[in-house]
Amino acid sequence: MNSREYILSAIAHKETERIPVDFGSTQSSGISAIAYNNLKKYLAMNGGSTRVYDLVQQIAQVEDNLIDLFGGDVLDVGRSYNTDNNDWDMVTLPDGSKAEYPEWFKPVKQSDGSYFAYDRKGTLIGKMPGGATFYDQTIFPYEDGYPDDYRELPAAMNKVIWSALAPAPWDHIDDKDFWADLRLKAMNLRANTDKALIINCGCSFFEWGTFLRRFDNFLVDMSADQSEVERLFDALMEQYLQTLSKVCQAVGDIVDIVRFGDDLGMDSGPFMSPRLYRKLFKPRQKKLCDYVKKHSSMHTFFHSCGSIYKLIPDLIEAGYEILNPVQTNCSEMEPERLKREFGGDVTFWGGGVDTRSILNGGTVQDVREDVEYRLKIFTKGGGFVFNPIHNILPDVPPENIVAMFEAVKEFKMN
Repeated sequence: MNSREYILSAIAHKETERIPVDFGSTQSSGISAIAYNNLKKYLAMNGGSTRVYDLVQQIAQVEDNLIDLFGGDVLDVGRSYNTDNNDWDMVTLPDGSKAEYPEWFKPVKQSDGSYFAYDRKGTLIGKMPGGATFYDQTIFPYEDGYPDDYRELPAAMNKVIWSALAPAPWDHIDDKDFWADLRLKAMNLRANTDKALIINCGCSFFEWGTFLRRFDNFLVDMSADQSEVERLFDALMEQYLQTLSKVCQAVGDIVDIVRFGDDLGMDSGPFMSPRLYRKLFKPRQKKLCDYVKKHSSMHTFFHSCGSIYKLIPDLIEAGYEILNPVQTNCSEMEPERLKREFGGDVTFWGGGVDTRSILNGGTVQDVREDVEYRLKIFTKGGGFVFNPIHNILPDVPPENIVAMFEAVKEFKMN
């Protein structure tokens, strides 16, 4: 079996002779640029480039040699873009190490060590405080109220850092012949690798509500102003289906997985009741999943942080085949519970090691034991792709990263 077959077997809930692995194929299964530099230094890997492809989270694009070293089985089609050295500029990260930003990204350093990010019209849209490793949103287009109509919704969305600083391939969406070029690049990537391919399409509702209205406002709106929330969601849905139709037409027969995301959970449970989820979110998410399944051969991947246990049955009914990052350190998200109740219906893509305390603060032995404990649960009956709970952050010691992947390789499948 090759890498693609291992991933597809996991989605089909088939046990295989080894565990399929994701290292860096998504914006929630990657590694921070600082941690990446530390890892390369620890491995005495000189040369290559630390390219920050996710600017908001400061996530590095993992190079082919490290993907192969640690057994990665999945690639993001976005890595087919910005492949020329001239596409990147050298920068210094907060820890003093070197990395590269896309040449179009020109943050301005302030006297206090912070960085300001501006859009092309000169509007301040993001800030990274001195010593921090993440850009914060500074503009909320609908903070003062919902618009009368949504003709300018795309322009409003482009004032938000998650859209304005979007990673490849979406930083090229305004290029001439983008969709034809996307298809060509995806075809070339598939022809030159045996790894599974994934494309990120986002299509969030809750998150875009918070991005546009501001978090506190939108939480109130979901209860106090549902008609406006639904009007916004319908406008977003129109945008999403237009994009999704082009994605399916361009790469739906080439790419294996389409990634959606919407952070619906906090530590203690979902941000909304299951009843409210079923009213506002589920019908729209089902429509997106149904469209993918009707118009492509791609599998549906859903990312949501936090405790989403109470929503998982509905997410499965909506049509999501894969859940990520499987944040097992949240309420009701214990590995045993998740696997017992949902392991036959959904693939868990993540949950492979605790990133809140063990991967960053434990010993090498702690990491090994935590990985083994989780693999014994999640691998039974297939339906599991290994990666940590979300991204590897700057405080993670490189020896723990190596121990994590070694534990996966050494695990004996029953």
